[in-house]
Amino acid sequence: MNINATLIGQSITFFLFVWFCMKFIWPPIMHAMDVRKKQIADGLAAGERGRHELELATKRATSDLHDAKLKAGEIIAQAEKRASQIVDEAKDAARDEADRIIAAAQASVGQEVVRAREALRSQVAELAVAGAEKILRREIDAKAHADLLTAIENEL
Repeated sequence: MNINATLIGQSITFFLFVWFCMKFIWPPIMHAMDVRKKQIADGLAAGERGRHELELATKRATSDLHDAKLKAGEIIAQAEKRASQIVDEAKDAARDEADRIIAAAQASVGQEVVRAREALRSQVAELAVAGAEKILRREIDAKAHADLLTAIENEL
């Protein structure tokens, strides 16, 4: 064999192999690489969007948490204010009730005093009448009258 013929044959085979690879193998490989490149680019873009959305969500959550804390503080302040009002109202109601009870008790005591005086007056009158009756039944004697008055005093 001639080296030139071998070189020419190998060169033709090599060019046929290169043509075949460029015609049938290279386009699918390039297409697969383009698809993969696009997927990677889309994935990176989606990751970047996700990171940006995460930052926005974190800022919103922080803002919402701050607003919620402010509202909770306002609600607590209103509740404390209302509790204070309720306590004051209860104290006022208790004072009014105590004043009413004291007035009723004083009126009752006053009535009892009046009743006791009336009862005492009637008893004193009865005792005076009884004493006068005893004095009139007995004879007039100073010592007997003194004893009788002493007895009446002891009964009072």
